[in-house]
Amino acid sequence: MLEVHDLTIDLGHRVLVRDASFQVAPGEKVALVGPNGAGKTTLLRTIAGEVEPTGGHVVLPDTYGWLRQDVQAAPDDADKVGLDHILAGRDTAAVAAELELALAEMSALSPNGDGRAKQGLDRAVKRYGVLEERFSTLGGYQAEAEARRIAAGVGLDDDVLTRRVGVLSGGQRRRLELARLLYAGGDLLILDEPTNHLDLDAKAWVMQFLRTSRSAVLVVSHDIALLDNAIDRVIAIDGGLLDVYRGTYTRYLEQRTAREAQRARDDRLRSQEMARLTATASRFRGGNQTMARKAKVLDRRVERLAAEGGVPRPRRRPFPKVKWPDPPRAGDVVLVAEGLAKSYGETPVFDGVSFIVERGDTLLVLGLNGAGKTTLLRIVAGLLPADAGEIRFGANVGLGFYAQEHEDIRPGVSVLDHMRERADIPDTDLRSVIGHFGLTGEAALQDAGTLSGGEKTKLALARLIVSRSNLLILDEPTNNLDTASREAVLGALQRYKGTIVVVSHDTEFVLGLAPDRVIVMPEGDVLGFDESALELVELA
Repeated sequence: MLEVHDLTIDLGHRVLVRDASFQVAPGEKVALVGPNGAGKTTLLRTIAGEVEPTGGHVVLPDTYGWLRQDVQAAPDDADKVGLDHILAGRDTAAVAAELELALAEMSALSPNGDGRAKQGLDRAVKRYGVLEERFSTLGGYQAEAEARRIAAGVGLDDDVLTRRVGVLSGGQRRRLELARLLYAGGDLLILDEPTNHLDLDAKAWVMQFLRTSRSAVLVVSHDIALLDNAIDRVIAIDGGLLDVYRGTYTRYLEQRTAREAQRARDDRLRSQEMARLTATASRFRGGNQTMARKAKVLDRRVERLAAEGGVPRPRRRPFPKVKWPDPPRAGDVVLVAEGLAKSYGETPVFDGVSFIVERGDTLLVLGLNGAGKTTLLRIVAGLLPADAGEIRFGANVGLGFYAQEHEDIRPGVSVLDHMRERADIPDTDLRSVIGHFGLTGEAALQDAGTLSGGEKTKLALARLIVSRSNLLILDEPTNNLDTASREAVLGALQRYKGTIVVVSHDTEFVLGLAPDRVIVMPEGDVLGFDESALELVELA
């Protein structure tokens, strides 16, 4: 069982969590929800032991797994092949090595020796039996088949499993880490956005796996389908406070609306009663000693009623609309790609991809996981060389690239300094832009390395806004964003007067963006966009 006792997390500029206590029972599936920046990722990192709380403590079960939002290959893992990395999630390899030693020890001892030799053989046989039982309990005999089954479930094919971890894309590394975690199991799985980078089939598979797993689950996700199909309880965090709700995410929304309405009624009645008591006390103050005592009694009742109101709940404000500065005008043809090809070692990713992007176009890049979508975008952005072919830009093209791994967001540099790097405009204007994305007040001075995944997304997009780029290359720009933030980004892009090349699995976002054309990877086929193309988005 996971136990959280009186937990307080203070990042300096604000209290993210205040005196939080809750439990996750064995086998229970719990979602942690809240707006971007509310502290969900920080709370998970604190529970997993990566962040020291300001107060309180956490009691973890004996075994647990932790899936971070940003996964990087550790130096010790970079040279492992994918399958070995998954198998290392359990102790089967170490136990197998001990089994070999025990078997060698038995073979070296003769059953026909003296009494001491027979005793040694008996001990070796007993030790081998214990190790063999442990190996079997860990699933050692079925380990590789199980690991491959889980890898396939999250969308990793056999080719990825034979490649070194260090050469995998960010999306592939994250799916590999998810596969390793699900294979390893444990009493508790702590998951931060587990369905990012997964296609529709893989998401459905993960939902089923988590729903039927014997492990308890504590998950942060913006995937409504996951939250509606795989969880038993919701813990909502907002303004440092935690509320607990039974049931799915949809049920939570219904309960939250009813609970907020009840709180509003209680607050209104409390305020009316406080006003009545205060007015009565005021009339008594000018009287005799008895009246004065009654006034004091009424004052104490007012104080108790005020205390019953507790800590003020954060008020939900409409998400502000984002106004993009108009970018400079580019030439009629913005981008030409001819005969692009890319391979990783002996593995081809795509070959002979050609397309033209004209001013004002929105081009959607689709394809299954591993089809080379991110690789194509990084080649266009000049961050990765093509093995063949070329990229040509038109007149007066200024390119801005949004990477789903947030490589340009650096720890140790404040949010505001990140903005200053992109535009020489007054800080008040820079603060206004990041404020549109909910990074307000002291958050502007926060170390960008401490931002949540959703907040990093907002900062990266805000940097593109002030750069006035007239060609935007966007790789999954709505990952990690809550509903209000996605709507704000979509509204900004709908009003944007430049050219867009975008990868996205977000069906509603794509429908709202209404691309002019679609390029399907790895074949490189260019098609017109209509609503039937949304089926390709869901499969991608």
